[in-house]
Amino acid sequence: MNELINRLTSAGLTEQQAIQAITIIKDFAKEKFPIFGGAIDKLFDKYQVKRDDDFLE
Repeated sequence: MNELINRLTSAGLTEQQAIQAITIIKDFAKEKFPIFGGAIDKLFDKYQVKRDDDFLE
């Protein structure tokens, strides 16, 4: 997921905007392909960004 975030930030988005964009894309894909909803969740969860400095994660 970091690679995708890096690509989006290099295109001019902030990191927060990049994460928000990825979330929108994930939700869009689940909406358009509901049969793959579980697989999409697993894929995005597997590559979820881990923040060492965020004590809530």
